[in-house]
Formats: sequence, C-alpha cells, structure tokens
Amino acid sequence: MPLLRDLRKKEDINAVYELKEKLGEGSFSEVRVAQHRCTQKLVAVKCIRKRALKGKESMLENEIAVLRRINHENIVSLEETFETPSKLYLVMTLLTGGELLDRILKRGSYTEKDASRVIYQVLQAVKYLHQLGVVHRDLKPENLLYETPLEDSKIVISDFGLSKMEEQGALTTACGTPAYVAPELLQQKTYGKEVDLWAIGVITFILLCGYPPFYDDNDTQLYKLIIKAEYEFDSIYWDDISDSAKDFIVHLLQKDPAKRFNCDQALQHPWISGGAALDKNIHSSVSAQIQKNFAKIIIWKIALHFFLHSLANKNLQNKKDHTKLFI
Repeated sequence: MPLLRDLRKKEDINAVYELKEKLGEGSFSEVRVAQHRCTQKLVAVKCIRKRALKGKESMLENEIAVLRRINHENIVSLEETFETPSKLYLVMTLLTGGELLDRILKRGSYTEKDASRVIYQVLQAVKYLHQLGVVHRDLKPENLLYETPLEDSKIVISDFGLSKMEEQGALTTACGTPAYVAPELLQQKTYGKEVDLWAIGVITFILLCGYPPFYDDNDTQLYKLIIKAEYEFDSIYWDDISDSAKDFIVHLLQKDPAKRFNCDQALQHPWISGGAALDKNIHSSVSAQIQKNFAKIIIWKIALHFFLHSLANKNLQNKKDHTKLFI
C-alpha cells in the first residue's frame, strides 16, 4: 500500500526538480539539494528508500503528519511529496544559515541578549506546537538552524522525526537525545509537553556557558544526574552571567514537570521579555567550551555550512530573494 496516499504525487520528481549535491545520508534516506526547474528555487529533498524503511513506516508518517499540520516562521516546512513504488521524496525548506552553535563560534561578539533572542524564538515556535497538541521530543542545538547567513536571520526548528501529537494517546515512549531528555521520560512515566521545556532549559544553559548541565561518559550515570536534576553553575563560567538568566534556567530544569515553566511563563520571564539579559561579551569563554564539548559534531557541520553558503550565493547571483535550506 502506498504511503501517505493523500499527499503523494505520482509524476516523476526529476521532471519537476533537478536533484543536485548530496547533503547527508542516513540508514534509510539521503538528503540532496534540488532546484525547481521552472522557478529555480533551491530546496532540500529527503529521498527515502521504502525497503530500508520497512517496520518504521509509522515513524515517517508521523513526522509528515506533524509537518503538514504546522505553519510557523520558526519551524521548517514540508512543501510537497512525491512517491514511486520504491522511494518517497519529501521536498523541504532549505536553510542556508547553519546551526546555532556554529554561528556562535563564528561571531566576534556574543552576549546574553543574543542567547535570549534565540530562546525567545524557540519558545514562540514551541508554544505554537503545544497549542496544536504537538510535542517535539528532540529539541537540541543541532536541530536549531538559521534560515539564512544574514546576521538578523530567524532561527528555525527542524527534525520532527520523534515528534508526537498528544491526541494520538498518552506519551510513554523513552526517546530523544540523552543529554536533553527530561527526568519523567527516563523514569518511564507518562509525560507531556513539559519535556520540551526541560530541553529548552538545557539548551539555554549551553548557550550561556558552552557545556551541558548534565554530562557523564556513562549513560547510566548521566541518567541518574538528570533524574535527580543535579547540576551546578560553576563559578569560573557563571560569575559573569546574570542572576536572571540562572533563575530562568532553574524554572525550566525542575525535575517535577508540574513545577516547570510552561511556554507562556517562560516568555514572560524578565530574562526573555523584561530586558534583564546582560549585554556583556561572553564569546571567548562560551566558544572555547563549545569547541571542547561539541567538537565531534561541529567539525563536519562547519564544512557542510561553507558548502551550502557558497551554493546559496551562486543561486543568489540569478535571484535576489534568499532561499531557505533544510537538511
């Protein structure tokens, strides 16, 4: 039975798009840059091998169902799909601005205000998702991408492979990236949208010091730290950070989800909306810790970003508007 019957287009995708360079490859798919043959618009196409997807169809259908439902400037969009007997093609927004942590490394100056502006956008997008009954479940810096290389570019949330609609039933499956998962998720309890707020707390912590609040080479020990919500604001890295920023994080990293900020509460916090975020340059200390703690992720992503940037610039020679990129 064809996947996503109401979405698929049977026409040959190659008649509509010219598939170009490969951006990445996973266990059952690859992502390629593509250009619309009529409009010349650049997009990203996720090419999925159905045979390799066997047994995981529901995960893909869930991702697409979520993406079809959302329309927000800070969330990646699914533009259209094509299906053949052997492959499924998802045409996605293409984001050329690179990942959040990469952008911090490239900056000459970086402040709490910059971090606050990023988290504000993330909160607005997550609030929108939660209003639709969607829980992302895998928020992390790698899934926060800039729309364009411009300095005032928007942040866009990507990767909805683990997202879930609450209307589909109680959430009980343990999933996500270890350093960002909430205590209730690890304890195999029923959980809800509060897990996304915990992840935003972890991301905020990283943006202000360059390392995660919970870390251990042994996953079992890491989980114990998370379940107990044991973390510290180490003096050497946090003395120059405002009390307001720390208070914001404390309200998000509450091990009891009932005591954790929701999106509205977080958006009303002075560090987000009250001008409490400091304008002091913390780039040197934060970037040093990012390079130390996220080096494996960053090395190949920076190389990929330069490739995408040059590709976008080539396209802009023929077209003035900025093209979005998603990988």
